[in-house]
Amino acid sequence: MASIIVQAVVILLDVIAFGLGVAAEQRRSRATVTPDAAKEYDYCVYDSDIATGYGVGALLLLAAAQVVLMTASRCFCCGRGLKPGGSRACALILFLFTWVTFLIAEACLLAGSVRNAYHTRYRGIFYGESLSCETVRKGVFAAGAAFTFFTAILGEVYYLSYSKSRDAAGGAPYGGSSIGMGPYN
Repeated sequence: MASIIVQAVVILLDVIAFGLGVAAEQRRSRATVTPDAAKEYDYCVYDSDIATGYGVGALLLLAAAQVVLMTASRCFCCGRGLKPGGSRACALILFLFTWVTFLIAEACLLAGSVRNAYHTRYRGIFYGESLSCETVRKGVFAAGAAFTFFTAILGEVYYLSYSKSRDAAGGAPYGGSSIGMGPYN
């Protein structure tokens, strides 16, 4: 039977990571071009840097949820064997898709956090070129939050399918996990 504690911890971490990803999208940095007092240089003024912290928090919580899930299921490949059948095949497919969505979510959250933390400082305007204040593109944190949601759903279904197959396999064959040795005559 699937552990309710593992499910609750993973869902809690994933929901908080999702919320932080959405908050990071809402609070990403915005910039305005501002001239200096002497009007010789233009520079970028950024309003907030809180989205970087939200993005890193979401990244760490999503990683923690993945670690808990993989530890509880022994990363699918370690531990005792699973019963062959539909549950094991489903668990394998969900295991792979969980990792794919996890890596995409982590990449989006990491890229968004790094890009949000990067601020263009002072630049002079030469030859009438306009100044571009670089910010994170709209939707990077949202994509990370969406893939965090997909990872949460796939991870929970994977754990349920894994547990069903593990429980169906029962204990180790022949009453023990070690090799039974008889006395030598």
